[in-house]
Amino acid sequence: MNMALLELYTEYNRVWIPDAEHVWKSAEIKRDFRFGDSVLELLLEDGTEHHYPVDPSKPQLPPLRNPDILVGENDLTALSYLHEPAVLHNLKVRFVESRIIYTYCGIILVAVNPYKQLPIYGDAIIHAYSGQNMGDMDPHIFAVAEEAYKQMARNHNNQSIIVSGESGAGKTVSARYAMRYFAVVSKSGSKTRVEDKVLASNPITEAIGNAKTNRNDNSSRFGKYTEISFDRRYRIIGANMRTYLLEKSRVVFQADNERNYHIFYQMCSCAHLPDFKNLRLLSADNFRYTCMGGDITIEGVDDKKDMEETQRTFSLLGLKGDFQSDVFKVLAAILHLGNVEIRNSGEDKSSVPPSDPHLAVFCELLGVSAEGLVRWLCHRRIVLVAETVVKPVPRERAVNARDALAKQVYAHLFDCIINRINTALQVPGKQHAFIGVLDIYGFETFDINSFEQFCINYANEKLQQQFNLHVFKLEQEEYMKEDIPWTLIDFYDNQPVIDLIEAKLGILDLLDEECLFPQGTDQSWLQKLYNYLDANPLFEKPRLSNEAFVIQHFADKVEYQCRGFLEKNRDALYEELLDIMRVSKFPFLAKFFQEEDESTVTSKGIKVRPARPGVKPANKQLRTSVGDKFHSSLSLLMETLNATTPHYVRCIKPNDDKIPFEYDSRRVVQQLRACGVLETIRISAQSYPSRWTYIEFYSRYSILMSHLEADLSDKKQTCKNVLQRLIQDPNQYKFGRTKIFFRAGQVAYLEKLRLDRLRGACVTIQKHVRGWSQRRKYLRMREAAVVLQQYIRGKRTIRKTVSAATLKQGWAAVVIQRHWRGYRIKQIYQLVRLASVTIQAFTRGWMARKRYKKMMEEHKALVLQKYARAWLARRRFQTMRRLVLNVQLSYRVQQLRKKIEEQSKENRGLVERLTSLANTHSQTVDRLQGAEAQLGKSTSQKAFLEAREKKVKEEAALRIAQLQKEIDALTLEKQNLEKKFEASIKEAKESFDQIKRNLLDEKENEARLRKIAENNTDIQRQDHEKEVDALKEEIKRLKEESLSIHRKIEEGGQVNSDLQEQVIQLTKHVKVIPELRRDLNQLQNQRNNMDRKMKQQSEQARAKMNEITRQLLGGVVEEEVLTGLTLDDSDKISEVEDLLAAFEGLQKATRILENHQREQKESYETQLEGLQLKVDHLQNENSKLQNLFQEKSNVNENIRHEVSRLSSENSVIPELKLQVSELQRQKQELEVHVEEQNRELAEKTEEITNTLQKKIKEESSLRRHFEEKAEELEEVKGELQGQVEELIEEHDHLKRQLLMESEAKSKLRQETSRLAAENMDFEEQLDQKDRLIKKFQNQIKSLETSQKAKQTSAPAIPKDYLGMLEYKREDEPRLIENIILDLKPKGVVVNMIPGLPAYILFMCVRHADYLNDEAKLKSLMNAIISAVKKVITSHHKDFELLSFWLSNVYQLLNCLKQYSGEEEFMKQTTPRQKKNCLQNFDLSEHRQILSDLAIHIYHQFITIMEKTLTPAIVPGVLEHESLQGISSMKPTGFRKRSNSAYEDSETYTISSVIQQLSVFHSTMTQHGMEQGLIRQAVKQLFFLVGATTLNNIMLRKDMCSCRKGMQIRCNISYLEEWLKEKELQSSNAMDTLRPLSQAAWLLQVSKSTDDDAKEIAEKCTELNPVQIVKILNSYTPIDDFEKRVKSSFVRQVQSLLQDREGFTHLMLDTDYRFQVTFPFCPSSQALELLQVPSSLHLGFLTRI
Repeated sequence: MNMALLELYTEYNRVWIPDAEHVWKSAEIKRDFRFGDSVLELLLEDGTEHHYPVDPSKPQLPPLRNPDILVGENDLTALSYLHEPAVLHNLKVRFVESRIIYTYCGIILVAVNPYKQLPIYGDAIIHAYSGQNMGDMDPHIFAVAEEAYKQMARNHNNQSIIVSGESGAGKTVSARYAMRYFAVVSKSGSKTRVEDKVLASNPITEAIGNAKTNRNDNSSRFGKYTEISFDRRYRIIGANMRTYLLEKSRVVFQADNERNYHIFYQMCSCAHLPDFKNLRLLSADNFRYTCMGGDITIEGVDDKKDMEETQRTFSLLGLKGDFQSDVFKVLAAILHLGNVEIRNSGEDKSSVPPSDPHLAVFCELLGVSAEGLVRWLCHRRIVLVAETVVKPVPRERAVNARDALAKQVYAHLFDCIINRINTALQVPGKQHAFIGVLDIYGFETFDINSFEQFCINYANEKLQQQFNLHVFKLEQEEYMKEDIPWTLIDFYDNQPVIDLIEAKLGILDLLDEECLFPQGTDQSWLQKLYNYLDANPLFEKPRLSNEAFVIQHFADKVEYQCRGFLEKNRDALYEELLDIMRVSKFPFLAKFFQEEDESTVTSKGIKVRPARPGVKPANKQLRTSVGDKFHSSLSLLMETLNATTPHYVRCIKPNDDKIPFEYDSRRVVQQLRACGVLETIRISAQSYPSRWTYIEFYSRYSILMSHLEADLSDKKQTCKNVLQRLIQDPNQYKFGRTKIFFRAGQVAYLEKLRLDRLRGACVTIQKHVRGWSQRRKYLRMREAAVVLQQYIRGKRTIRKTVSAATLKQGWAAVVIQRHWRGYRIKQIYQLVRLASVTIQAFTRGWMARKRYKKMMEEHKALVLQKYARAWLARRRFQTMRRLVLNVQLSYRVQQLRKKIEEQSKENRGLVERLTSLANTHSQTVDRLQGAEAQLGKSTSQKAFLEAREKKVKEEAALRIAQLQKEIDALTLEKQNLEKKFEASIKEAKESFDQIKRNLLDEKENEARLRKIAENNTDIQRQDHEKEVDALKEEIKRLKEESLSIHRKIEEGGQVNSDLQEQVIQLTKHVKVIPELRRDLNQLQNQRNNMDRKMKQQSEQARAKMNEITRQLLGGVVEEEVLTGLTLDDSDKISEVEDLLAAFEGLQKATRILENHQREQKESYETQLEGLQLKVDHLQNENSKLQNLFQEKSNVNENIRHEVSRLSSENSVIPELKLQVSELQRQKQELEVHVEEQNRELAEKTEEITNTLQKKIKEESSLRRHFEEKAEELEEVKGELQGQVEELIEEHDHLKRQLLMESEAKSKLRQETSRLAAENMDFEEQLDQKDRLIKKFQNQIKSLETSQKAKQTSAPAIPKDYLGMLEYKREDEPRLIENIILDLKPKGVVVNMIPGLPAYILFMCVRHADYLNDEAKLKSLMNAIISAVKKVITSHHKDFELLSFWLSNVYQLLNCLKQYSGEEEFMKQTTPRQKKNCLQNFDLSEHRQILSDLAIHIYHQFITIMEKTLTPAIVPGVLEHESLQGISSMKPTGFRKRSNSAYEDSETYTISSVIQQLSVFHSTMTQHGMEQGLIRQAVKQLFFLVGATTLNNIMLRKDMCSCRKGMQIRCNISYLEEWLKEKELQSSNAMDTLRPLSQAAWLLQVSKSTDDDAKEIAEKCTELNPVQIVKILNSYTPIDDFEKRVKSSFVRQVQSLLQDREGFTHLMLDTDYRFQVTFPFCPSSQALELLQVPSSLHLGFLTRI
């Protein structure tokens, strides 16, 4: 044991020791335990001493008891010591003393069955838990359901609620309440009412699946998993139910004091009804299947009423009469089947009497053959290899066959009903998520355990494994989230037990294998278990039995009897009986036994692969076993649970006798061990079970801190420092990010230190108080004694000294004293006077010096101000100068912009010239192409001539050959023809010589032509060189011109700067400085555009140069030489040197062309002349282009320099000063121009000053006009006041003459009626003349006023208006739109005159009544009501709009009452208002409609205020500590640490509540709402505050403490002060807080004696007995100095309150509404004085 823990075993601490009766009992340590002691001395609660033996070497001490402050906590994990006795005791205190049945244990909700109906499941409780975090409220099944619902909505994950426990622990009820919670909080809103159907499925499933057992009157004999489906808005859209392991054996057998399923008894109770006559039912005690247990009734249960409920829920699910009658037929047939008598008719034979009446009824109800049924009940068919044998069976096997048939039919019926329920619960719509509620049997162990208990415990083993893994996972996540080092915790893993049951060659596998053998028996199967599993440590063989086996489950060892295992696993039924059922004439039954493929448990979209392959049956007899089916369905269930987020509810049965609030510790601890609660505690206790947030630790243990530690601002670091000082061992705690983790016992140690500190402080306080009290008492006694002594001594002295001499001496002494005192007083007076004069002198000197010092300070201040103002003036001057410079810069930019525009114009001209040059160039190219074509023709002619010459030569050669032949021929004939031959030779020689001469002449001609061409090319080259020189000179000249242009531009800039200096006088009126940067950006963009344009032009020029070169040399030289002559870089074309290089390239091209001309001397003379002309023309064009590009480059360069200079001036302002000085030096050159500009500027300034003076004069005249208007208004006001005084006097005078004027009034009424008749006649005539309506109306009014003046003796009061507004019928929509639909409550006019829309509408109503136009009046009233309804409907969440229209509708309703003419509303009206009453129509019906509308608006208005105020009530009134320092936090446990608890973004206090109430009150007051309505609204809000707070107190045990009562009463006092501040005491709002105030008083008052109980019963009149008892049971001490309320005291108070009448609900209805009334409140507003503001856009209304 840890040494730090040993230190806690000190005197007066308490421990738990084992006890046979109560499991654990408490004992107090008598003497401190020291290491090495062998005995722990204890004192038991009964006063006896006990010596607890301890091993000195390894002391194993008993577990320590928690401090009383921690006992009764909502969460068991908040306990300092986490062990079995602490859990057991905490549950007992909560259940027995506090009457609380729910407790958290980490993630588990422990529910103890109270065996009594409690008022904690109403709809008010559901709404109270809805939306709350799980740890904020007391533990409840609704809190678990809310947590599941919230996590589903927030995380979009499916959830599961696993409810488990023993039979009778309350599983079914808990699951039912969870489903009811989902049905209430997630209303579907559809007409199908799915949630009602989900709840309606419970009575049906309980009727067919629940039965009375020895442990429970309504025990579920099957497992049920209900999936409740939700849509994307998280509303219920359907449900699906899966069932597990129905206890079919209960149909045919029940133990003593048990019953069959409820449905059988419900049917028997209704046997006499007409619907059940045909079933021929008897009483339940007449059927074998229902009377076997002996008890056919349940105390407090009416089977007949339950049957009505079952039929009602059948109908609600859509299962109508036909289906119900079929179900009841099958159930009745089962009962009759059980009464079929099977007799023993010999050895191994049996028979059924043919006349058995129950057999006939069974066959009639189910439509089967009686003969076949009797035969196959008593016989069995055996199929052999060669033949089929029918063998009779003994009676015992026949009875088993009958019972098997009954069980099979009931099982099929149960599945059919469940399937029909699932079908009825399916609603069209896609499932988004679901919450599953698992109601399954808990771990069971009886005296005799069979196959059912084996399957149940197997299922619990699987659930326990899943639970352990989930707890372990959550614990690990908590540590990782807090950055705490995670150490592996050893927890119980029950996988070996599961493997023992379901693995290969496990119990189930061997059972299925044995079931395959026809001769297999339970004994042979058991022997296999002994052989195969004997080595497993979890499997045992009983010592005294050979018919059982023992399994070590996680909860306990269980011994199973093997008898009946094979039979129940096979669940066999003879095939012959099945065939009879299949051919039944009753279709409903026949469907049960139709041949279908085996399908285990179906679910929506979930397919589970079995853990082991199932055994495929070889024939119909070899079906899937019950164990295999259960294994598959259990695997599917576990897969579903693992895919969801589980929430656990463990139901505990407190006693076996079903006594309310009786706690049997032995039974409870047995169930705690079985359900995994203690395993959760053990896992938590192994690490750091106690976890406190830093705020909680600081609040609780700040008393242990020193002043230095408490003064630190960082509370987290303070907690670390204090804890390191208090607990030396750092392994006993860990610091997380938001919490401190403690090992077991450390919180108790800190509580001990805190208690010691408090006890020491109490002793110190008592010491000082007692000392002060005793000293005060002593001083009083001493003072009294001294007084007594003085009187006694004085009396003795007087008696001794009184005589004549002494009297004379006394008088003499008095005289001497008088003179002496006068002398002393005179001296003192003189001394005081001298001192006063001296003080005055010094004071005056000091004051003079002070004034002088002040004057000096003021003088110095003036000097400082002078210099400061000078500095400020300089700074303003510098700022102004910078502004002027900026203006100058902007002016320059404008000038440059103009110059750029001019340059752009020139550029456009140049572009046009370039285009013209391009056109001429294209024409030249065309001419060149023509010349080339001619040159080609000449070349072709030359070729033709050469070809001809060649041809001639060939002909000559041929001719020579012929001649040679002829010569040869002639030589042959030499002799004969010598003469002829010689003559022919001569002729030939002559002709040859002639040809030769001709050829020589041609050759000389060609040489001469070549020389002429060479001379021409030399001349051309010389001309080209001359032209290039001229071009260079022209370029130089252009450069000089560009320099001169640049100088001119600079001079222009100087002129601009001089002009800008003159603009300084107008800088105050200049507001273009912010545009300067935009201008610069535009200038930069223009520069970039110019650069791009120049670049484009350069590229175009380059392209043209290349074209020219290519055109010149394209057909002469190769492409490589041609590309060498062109420019590569297009950017360089803008420079002059590049142009020269281009011209050099042209010269090269010319030289190449000349060489080519030399080579082609022949026949090119004419072509060369044409080419020379073209080249000259192209050179001229190139020179022009060169000039143009040179000018553009110069301009671009100037612009670039100017822009860069301007940007540098703009970025660096100080550099502008130098430029300004340079520009000023150049000012003299342009003085004349400057003077002209000055004159222009002077004229402009004069114009501006004239305009300004005109404006000033106009403003002054307007001001005088307004002043005159104001004076006139004052005069009018004075006149109106005078008129009001006159009216008051006249009113008094009229009162005095009231009796005298009665006759005059009667005459006036007669005259008025006559005039009204005339008015009607006039109106009928005026309907035909619309243009003259107003004129005649004015005449009628003038006649009326004149007649009234004649009849009345009193002087007439001048009236301007009658308090009516005239409008046209077609303007009614505009009136409604402007005054209702489009009117905003925040308008100035509306706020200044509350109720203005109501007055305007009523004045329009008066005019319609005045005209006696019923249609117009009804139309207007209907339009008003419809428009208000439309506004309220469209803005139903706008608080201000609702307040505004509630006030106006109420005011309109008052106006309709005040001017209705009814006497009850005329009592407080003025005579003038009486005259303005409605005359022609009764609007009482419309008043009722308006009243209903006002009530609707009021309730909607209250609803909005309640929604706004509700989130702040509980945090502000209940949780907020308005009295700082009196509360100390306690540990909260796991539920406060759950992932659903988030920190609120906004912290509410009582100030937040009061501030919100003030906002409501100010808004209502601003809208002119009547005080009566305001008081009613405030009362309703105060009721909400009180009811909500009280409801939370009822559901939060942590809020039931004395200190919390002090906080609540303090907050109530703040609310009362607010009422006094707003003068709302008469609203009776404080009366609504009386229940809350009495609850707070009840928390504070003493609760121990009989007088206390009487006082509570007398004073808590506003609380009902249920609420008082709940508060007393929930009272929780904060410190050890407070004591819990004893159970006896609670019972005493309860007995005093038992005669009190009234409601018995635990919760107050927060939705309750007080009845609203609209009291009549006449308005003093004079309608005739009311004017319509122009801002309302109602110009179409006319005042009458």
